[in-house]
Order: sequence, then structure tokens, then C-alpha cells
Amino acid sequence: MTSIDDARDARVLAAADAQVRPALDELARMIAIPSVSSQPRHAADVAAMADHLVGSLRDLGWSDVRTIAAGGRPAVLAHWPAPQGRPTVCLYSHYDVQPVGDPDRWSTDPFTATERDGRLHGRGAADDKGGLAMHLAALRAHDGRPPVGVTVLFEGEEELGSPSLDALLAAHRDELAADAYVIADCENWRVGVPTFTTSLRGVADMVIEVRALERAVHSGEFGGVLPDALTGLCRLLAGLHDENGDVAVAGLVRGTAVEELDHPPDRLRAAAGVLDGVELIGTGSVADRLWAKPSISVIGMDTTPIAASANALIPSARARVSLRIAPGDTRENAVECLRRHVIGHAPWGLRVECSSTEAADPSVVPFEGPIAEQARRAYSIAYGADPVRAGTGGSIGMIASFQAAFPDATVLCTAVADPDCRMHGPDESLELGDFARACRAEALLLDRLGR
Repeated sequence: MTSIDDARDARVLAAADAQVRPALDELARMIAIPSVSSQPRHAADVAAMADHLVGSLRDLGWSDVRTIAAGGRPAVLAHWPAPQGRPTVCLYSHYDVQPVGDPDRWSTDPFTATERDGRLHGRGAADDKGGLAMHLAALRAHDGRPPVGVTVLFEGEEELGSPSLDALLAAHRDELAADAYVIADCENWRVGVPTFTTSLRGVADMVIEVRALERAVHSGEFGGVLPDALTGLCRLLAGLHDENGDVAVAGLVRGTAVEELDHPPDRLRAAAGVLDGVELIGTGSVADRLWAKPSISVIGMDTTPIAASANALIPSARARVSLRIAPGDTRENAVECLRRHVIGHAPWGLRVECSSTEAADPSVVPFEGPIAEQARRAYSIAYGADPVRAGTGGSIGMIASFQAAFPDATVLCTAVADPDCRMHGPDESLELGDFARACRAEALLLDRLGR
């Protein structure tokens, strides 16, 4: 672990500490804006969130601040010019959030920031408005005049899979070019341990529709001879895994985790709230299964609800499955392998149609070079603990987009979230101590890169 051995380090850390409480107050105001990008009724809230960020960046004294778009939700773009001979750092986070689901499953109102037990609760607290607040705190620690060039890109549709980001990067390539990209949208290994994410799975969603009949018919008159679509769909979905729970789709890449960490199964069960007696699925280490192998989950289904059901054979049914793609694979290959498997395993001659929606490539993110070394030192000092490198089973497709657009740049995948943050679920929260440490670390990183 690196110690604070420079008076300048200490001054930067103190300046960052002074910005933590104001940043949390602003984070509470951002949580109150329900910027759910997937729901059209919140379109005005998405726009309001972008406007809020434009105002926050202009309050730094920056004049080059605006929103941009490439057919999708607006992104906020801002610039602070690099002093002569100094690098430029792009700070990324996203301001859109997931839907809240059933509000009754939340302990408090999802869009009212609530502090309890050392955490700040609210939708977006960890994913990813906490990242926005951290970036702003780091910039304010330098009075809005960091010693390096800074480009800010705050995206408004990451929770949709960043569908227009590639077009945005192409249209604004010169403005977005940087020596380093700090993407604050990952997760620390545990509270108090700074983590740089070095591999991410990709994602491909697919809607599978099974059709058996032109219309519903009497289950007594025809059952036992005619197949019904829902039973056929269930058999088809069951065939996506083998008896161990490993994905049974041929042609998908399956790897081994390169990070020198592993999930203790008990920790994994506790973090996910696994019920007593429920087994973990798949084979290999937990890290391999989460970070380096594909997974498939059924995440939605359209069929007759129980309350509306009758004694009739169901003519058609649909399911939405989410395929997580292992590093080293591509979304194109994964989608084709899944489509081929589904079509080839349709039972009883049922008609099956597949349509793909969201898709994003996996990423391998090298942590090497002089900028990475400065990051290692800055985060070690700010957290008081050595950083670790970890994979993640989640998908952040825009990381691959940044790597493809700027292949010579250093990409640093950092975090304000932790394993207990419950992102995407009820009672999402941010650990207050880690938020403060993250603000300190980023402020110190900007300073060290400017020396």
C-alpha cells in the first residue's frame, strides 16, 4: 500500500473531503429526478436530468458545456482544455436509471434519497448517479480547474444498452478523444477495497415466440393430441441448460477467469439473498462462472395469466431470455448460436420465431502503462488499501465502444458501487464511506496526472 508521502497529495485529499457532503446533497437532488430511460412517460425527466447536469458543469465556471444526441437520449458533453503538455482525461457516467419495479418492495420511496445504516438509498444512488456526483466532487476539489484536460461525457441511455453511443462517438470523435477514460460504472470487490474491472461479459437479449395453433381450443377435446404453445416453450427453455446448469448452446466461447480473485460461495449466496437449500448452478470456479463463461436467464414471459386462464390449449407464447456473453466472444456469434439452438430444438414441429433486441460486446480491459500506474498509486493512497483487479458478470457495452473508437487510450473502469448496493433492484444504495474514498481517489488521480 502506498502512503501519503507528499504534502500536495494531502492538500488534494483535504479538498476532496470538503466536497463530499455537498456532493451527497446534490446526489439526493439527482435521485429525486426519475430519469428512467426505458419508460416513455419519463422522457421529460430524462431531459430534466440532462439540464441539471449542464447547470452543474457550468457552475464550475466552464463555458463549453452542451447536450448532444445521435438519434437517442441526450448526452451531456463538456470540456476543460488541457494545459500545455498535459494529458486529457474523459470522465464518463450515465444519468439514466432502471425502473423501480414494485414500489412496495422498497423500504422507502425510490426517488427520495434516504440515509440509514451508513448508506444512501434511492434509485440511481449507486448506478450511476453516484458516479456523476463523484466526478463533480473531484472537479470541485480542484475549484473547477483541474491540472489536466478534462472531457465530461454523461450518457442518458446506458440502461438501454447505449444504442446510439457508437454513432455519437463517430460524430464527435475529435471532441471525445482523450488519453484516458475513467468509466465510473463498475463495482468494488468489497467496501474499502478499490477495484479496477478488467473483464466484462457482453449481453444479448432475445424474444422467443412459439406458435402451435391458430386459436385457443378446448383442452379436454384436444389435449393429449395437440401440443400447446406454452408447454412447448417451457420444454424449449429447459433445453438451454444441461443437467448441471451450464449453458447448453453450442458454439459460445467459454473461458477461464484471469483475475486472481474468486468469489467464496457463501459470500455470493449472502449478497444475492439465495434461499436456504437452493443450489448454485454450473461447473467450475465461481469466478469462471460469473466472469468467463456464458449464462442464460429467462427474464420475462407473455402468456395467459392465471386469473384469466381457461381450460384451453394456449395457441402462442413468448419469452425473453438474456444471454451473457463471455470475453473473447462477439455479440454477432452469440446471437446466431442462440438462434440456431432455439430453432433446432423446437419440439413437436412448433413454429418458433426469434427476434434480438439489446446486444453488446464483452470486454477485456488491460490495466497497464504509466496512467494505470498513477491510478494504482492514487487509489491506494485515497482508500488506504491496495487496489485489486476483478472481472464482472455484468455488461457495459459502451466500454467496448470506447476501446474500439480510441484503441491507444487507457481505459480505467472504477466504481462507487459495492456488492451490497442492490443495483437494479429494490433498496438500491451507496455506501457512504466508499463514496468519500472514491471522490478522494479521482481528485488525486487528476492531480497526479497533471504533475
